[in-house]
Amino acid sequence: MTLEIITSDALLPVKHGFFTRRGGASSGVYAGLNCGTGSQDQTEVVSINRARVADAMDVQQDHLCGVWQVHSADVVSVDDTMTGEKPKADAIVTATPGLALSILTADCQPVLFSDPDASVIGAAHAGWKGALDGVLEATLNAMEALGAARGNITAVIGPSISQSAYEVGPEFLDRFLDADPEYSRFFAGADGDKAMFDLPAFGLYRLRAAGVGHAEWVRYCTYSDPDRFYSYRRSCHQNEADYGRLISTIRL
Repeated sequence: MTLEIITSDALLPVKHGFFTRRGGASSGVYAGLNCGTGSQDQTEVVSINRARVADAMDVQQDHLCGVWQVHSADVVSVDDTMTGEKPKADAIVTATPGLALSILTADCQPVLFSDPDASVIGAAHAGWKGALDGVLEATLNAMEALGAARGNITAVIGPSISQSAYEVGPEFLDRFLDADPEYSRFFAGADGDKAMFDLPAFGLYRLRAAGVGHAEWVRYCTYSDPDRFYSYRRSCHQNEADYGRLISTIRL
């Protein structure tokens, strides 16, 4: 099966892709293009999958740069290939041609950024915690430090869990309302004291409030389409031992 790559016209002509799980070498619960080195999948098979992604992005595998994601608001700026242990962060930026920035997700938001005029790009992993703590704004700040202009930056949110699949408890809701009572707009009622959280809408709000030039979501739900996407929450509901990770990439 060939790779399936979702792109956004808003990011063109910059080369990028939100890769689905189709076209990979993994099997079992990881069946498809599992690119998660932190998963329990076979290391050599994950390497094969990542090599296919690098080839699709027209880079060598060691030019596929990523970070050790920890649900933080930390950003790493890179200007060369990355060797050794990955730095702990949840976003990565560069102004160096030939480097492909990558983010792994399985329900959280993968966000790709580009200022084509300044030739600066970024990629962020924005789950609820990272988004609430400011990882999107921190990515914009890091891009500006490399010469980007915030008003010229386009940010596109890739496949993420949608509101219809994201039930949360009262403590989760309270955490957002404590940060800003206006965040109630991103929650809808559910059974009992539960609520349904709209993660992509929250991401778009934070991006637009930060002054990004253009922001959009590709409108694919990871939870509701198991043939195309991995989903941490779906794997938990199905009592699976582990789950695959999707990769999203962008390069100059």
